[in-house]
Amino acid sequence: MTTEADAELALGTFFHHMQGLISIEQMFERLTVFGEILGYPLIAYRDSTHVKNPHRGKLQPRSNYPAAWQEHCSKKGYDQLSPVVTATRSQWFPLFWGEVYSDPSTSDRDRRIFDEAKNFGLQAGFTLSLRGRAGISATMSFVQTEAGETKDLEIRYLQLAAWLFHWKVTNILDCTDDCPRLTQREIECLCWAAKGKSSFDISCIVGISKHTVDFHIKNAMRKLKVGNRIVAVQKAARLGLIELEPQ
Repeated sequence: MTTEADAELALGTFFHHMQGLISIEQMFERLTVFGEILGYPLIAYRDSTHVKNPHRGKLQPRSNYPAAWQEHCSKKGYDQLSPVVTATRSQWFPLFWGEVYSDPSTSDRDRRIFDEAKNFGLQAGFTLSLRGRAGISATMSFVQTEAGETKDLEIRYLQLAAWLFHWKVTNILDCTDDCPRLTQREIECLCWAAKGKSSFDISCIVGISKHTVDFHIKNAMRKLKVGNRIVAVQKAARLGLIELEPQ
């Protein structure tokens, strides 16, 4: 059972670890660690923006739901992040899955999805509606693998963590420039550059000439509108084009 002291320590550690992170994947990993400490180890995050803006980076869905459940959803034609509540009472108050299930307006199909989810370990949960800069909205669901008592303290701290995560995501997405299309080779060269490899090193690893490596990196820099490869790596990571390894 999580005590208030444990929750406060976990939240402080989460906030500390989030400082300076520019990789959405790394931030989601930190979030899942925090969720597990508070008894909600499964998390799903998805874009719910109704009006799409072509001039911002793409908000990719994130989930650590069991692979077996996602495969089941694929076979059944469900969204792989189901069950996810897309409409909440407000942008702050959570909507609990049990309430959704009992609501007379909930369809039999949706109730069936909740029932099936329990067979794959998604026992109980709640969904938040999150709104951010540039009109970017998202939903985040926190899920228990063993249905237990819902504690206001845990819900409140998970809300704070969700808001910080969403705020970070919407701020690292470049909302003013078009998200460039990089080739696989450009991405590959940037990924190796992110690991501190020189053009010569990359040429040996990839099996192309140093001149060709420089060509791909310069092309990526031009598309990203930056002046050097270090900034190119950082911006590509912010836009979700590459993932940086944890330090």
